[in-house]
Amino acid sequence: MPAFDKARLALAIALGSLALGSALALAGVSAWLITRAWEMPPVLDLSVAVVAVRALGISRGVLGYCERLVSHDTALRAAGDARNEIYRRLAHGPADVIARLHSGDLLARVGADVDTFADVLARALVPIGVATVLGGAATVVIALISPVAAAVLGLCLLIAGVFAPGLAARAVRAQEAVARQQQSGRDIAAVTALEHAAELRVAGRLPTLIAESEQRQRDWGAAIDRAAAPAAAAAAVPTLAIGASVIGAVVVGIGIAAHTAPTTLAVLMLLPLSAFEATVALPAAAVALTRGRIAAHRLTDLVPTKATGSPVVVTSPTSTPVLQANQLRAGYPGGPTGRPVTWTLQPGARLAITGRSGAGKTALLMTLAGLLPPTGGQVTIDGVATSALTESELRSAVCYFAEDAHLFSTTVRDNLLAARGDCTDDELKRALASVGLDDWLARLPDGLNTVLTAGATSVSAGQRRRLLLARVLLCSAPVVLLDEPTEHLDAADGHRMLRALLDERHGLLSGERTVVVATHQLGNDIACPRLSVGNGG
Repeated sequence: MPAFDKARLALAIALGSLALGSALALAGVSAWLITRAWEMPPVLDLSVAVVAVRALGISRGVLGYCERLVSHDTALRAAGDARNEIYRRLAHGPADVIARLHSGDLLARVGADVDTFADVLARALVPIGVATVLGGAATVVIALISPVAAAVLGLCLLIAGVFAPGLAARAVRAQEAVARQQQSGRDIAAVTALEHAAELRVAGRLPTLIAESEQRQRDWGAAIDRAAAPAAAAAAVPTLAIGASVIGAVVVGIGIAAHTAPTTLAVLMLLPLSAFEATVALPAAAVALTRGRIAAHRLTDLVPTKATGSPVVVTSPTSTPVLQANQLRAGYPGGPTGRPVTWTLQPGARLAITGRSGAGKTALLMTLAGLLPPTGGQVTIDGVATSALTESELRSAVCYFAEDAHLFSTTVRDNLLAARGDCTDDELKRALASVGLDDWLARLPDGLNTVLTAGATSVSAGQRRRLLLARVLLCSAPVVLLDEPTEHLDAADGHRMLRALLDERHGLLSGERTVVVATHQLGNDIACPRLSVGNGG
């Protein structure tokens, strides 16, 4: 998951240490200056200390700003690299990783979890590194004055820098895990409401889903509040440690006052106050580290293995392969599986997969496409199991078109080129005309260059469906698997489109290509083999 640049991390810690080191030195020099001025020496004796106070005051702010720039830049770079790596692994990794998660959960992981993990650098690693350096330096300086005072300071620093953060992390671990689960539930409900608002409104379920999302938000806030309470209690421990350290320094100072200069005693009294400035942030750093570990676990669970870096090269086969299912069972990971099916599709065959919604039609298509592993039996292409084919070989032979395929916020041309990148404009226009979008294209202000600024919401549901069908026509794969290709079309248009897809006499797709369509709108007058599916447990 996110990998931080070690050199930049070291630079951020160094700048943070110098910034708080300036504060530590400022406290020491100020203590010396105040005490020495009380003795009323010549003004020139104080000039160096006065200049040093000004320089240290300025350098603290400048170095602190530089540390923030470096740490946040490193964290943002790490987040960007992490998302690129996640997208690459999801694109080249097993499709069942995505299939088992809701899009809302994917959004939460790729969005919030990556940000949470990247925050670990600025909110945890840098404060911990700075506190370690500053605490060690302060203890060494105090040891030069009094080893006993240094021992007291060291013990208090350990309490503030180790015990308090550990207490905070242990207290919030369980609550943070619950909060993450509630956040995912909230995002799932919200994304479902956004993606399917029209259908849910017709079914009367939209208000219930919105209420569920709001309740999840309240539950998430409550979980965060419960996690913050013990962390707040742990945050009080460093304050107690500061008080104990100052009292210890006072006691030691009284003991050595007889043979120690007043200026040295002042440094001994005031230096511990600045030494604890770095440790005050450590309980919050422990909480950030705990959240980062939970986020890292969720991201690792999302993309558990490193995907191969070899690019996918899609070619046009010289012939249509034979697609065969042998005692094939299909289903999503952890869900029910369908009954076993066995059949052979010769080149140019047509097959309609029918069944009620939720019967397993989509899972079967994804298994045929090699996107889901079979739960039983196998799928072969020209006698070779799909699991034995490379991704390039598989994508060149079979292409799956999902019901909810994405329309991008770019031009009409680019949305069609997603199917095949070397299409000419004439090919794109012919494909649009074949699916009944020629008049729509003519009305667009910039034709194929018109930008669909809001993606799928820039067009009607029927236009979106036809655009996705145009991609099917442009795709070069000889075997195409279509999931509900006529959904959201009116009954008459949908029927005509299904006949054009499944009845080779109507020629929407070449008779040499194998076509498998999953639908629940198939009319009795469409002549093609049919396979009825249902969950067999």
